[in-house]
Amino acid sequence: MVKNMGGIDRVVRTILAIAFIITAAVLGSWFWILGVLGVVFLVTSLTSSCPLYMPFGISTRPR
Repeated sequence: MVKNMGGIDRVVRTILAIAFIITAAVLGSWFWILGVLGVVFLVTSLTSSCPLYMPFGISTRPR
């Protein structure tokens, strides 16, 4: 995979991922959707690659 995420993007996604996963764990019910989104954010931040950026040619990674 092509790395297309910069440092700030990765940090923001990681913070959001943790918040979403905790919210889903605490509130349950329909909030499991946030948990799934949190896992996706966490995986993309760990791999430094966002599949949704690729078709649009977006890259937050400095050159």
